Amino acid sequence: MKAGDKKQGLRMTAEGFVLAVNYAILGYFLLLNGFYLMLYVISFRVVSDYARREVFSGFSELAVSQHAPGISLIVPAYNEEATIAASVRSFLALNYPKFEIVVINDGSRDRTIEILRKEFELKASDQSVQPELQTQPIRTVYTSARDKILVVDKDNGGKADALNAGICAARYPLICCIDADVILEEDALLRLARPMIESSDVAAVGGIVRVANGCTVEMGRVIDVKTSRQALPNFQIVEYLRAFLAGRTGWSSLNALLIISGAFGMFRRHDIVAAGGYASDTVGEDMELVTRLHKTLRSAKCKERIVFVPDPVAWTEVPVSLRVLRRQRDRWHRGLLDTLQRHRTMLFNPRYGTVGMLGMPYFLFFEALGPVIELVGYIAFTIGLSLGILDVGFAVAFFVAAVGLGIILSLAAVLLEEMRLRRYHRWSDLARITAYAVLENFGYRQLNTFWRAFAIITYLRKNQTWGAMERQGFDNPTG
Repeated sequence: MKAGDKKQGLRMTAEGFVLAVNYAILGYFLLLNGFYLMLYVISFRVVSDYARREVFSGFSELAVSQHAPGISLIVPAYNEEATIAASVRSFLALNYPKFEIVVINDGSRDRTIEILRKEFELKASDQSVQPELQTQPIRTVYTSARDKILVVDKDNGGKADALNAGICAARYPLICCIDADVILEEDALLRLARPMIESSDVAAVGGIVRVANGCTVEMGRVIDVKTSRQALPNFQIVEYLRAFLAGRTGWSSLNALLIISGAFGMFRRHDIVAAGGYASDTVGEDMELVTRLHKTLRSAKCKERIVFVPDPVAWTEVPVSLRVLRRQRDRWHRGLLDTLQRHRTMLFNPRYGTVGMLGMPYFLFFEALGPVIELVGYIAFTIGLSLGILDVGFAVAFFVAAVGLGIILSLAAVLLEEMRLRRYHRWSDLARITAYAVLENFGYRQLNTFWRAFAIITYLRKNQTWGAMERQGFDNPTG
């Protein structure tokens, strides 16, 4: 074979490979967005039904019922001086018959414990904490004479360890785990607890988390819902709407919900204690616990379900800098990878129903490995265009599948919010969210993809760092 013929053959082989990769990635994007579309259709029906039923909610009767089970709010706090007082005040104003607030100061290095002691007139107590779960040593237990607050001051052990300490200190049968930087709406506990009160088959409930940046907050209450004046929080508003309203609502309907946000979720106390509590050796303790509960319940052939409800609202402050956001997304992806690795025996295992046959495969191929596949797709597409391998028709199809459908799905999440829940009342805010639903697909999404792909490397290096979340505080006017 002549050298020229050999070179030509190699070129044709390389072009064929690049073309094959592009077609494979195109198929991947179509499959991914088709799955998203299925979840959206399910979610639109569920959220619509939920909104209609709220007219006859019966919350007023539940709020004064003497039969409602008690709830212990578990609030782990580490260096939360900027938001802890506002958050606890919002918890105290919750409308629920019987609850307590258990704050765990996890060895904070700032003024978190001093602010708590001053704001809520805390005094050291001899109240004991039952050691049902192993935790780092407890220094002091504080109680308040005028409020239903218990504060556990302990050595630093991480969020999971702090949650376990709070569960040990809790007195009530239902546990609501919430982040210290969260503000709950007045009826949030009623909405979150209702599925567990109405049915003994519900083992855990997750609620929606919304972005507080830009909102007006007074005395621990969001009194005016607005978008932010900064771009980064607005991108995250769209992300949260898509993830919660479409994603988790759909997975809940399929009985394959693998994650309840650590920022706002409710469980039965005895279930968590029996399961051994939160795992302290992972950065994805919320997803790991929910997946483990699925595994335990399905193994015991129990009928209990883990569900999501779209409108018990918790408001949280999200990152305003790329540096902090990168650390957060890196940690989230490492937590996902760790959970899938720990519970890999559930993958494609019919014993675990839709969790094993649908939820686990989706999170492996589309969430865990998705960033790598997407990056390979962008690279192959660029090479194909530069070498003239791809024609205009394919380029248009690839763009529509990779970007166009993403825009449509983001806009659909905004539409679902506006048509059924209507939290944003100003046309200017709705227009801003709509604009960011389009813009996120040109740069922001790709940046997140890169961070998540790099997180695979940090996971393989066994990186267990958490990464500090820098707070501006809810009252900061620049949010």
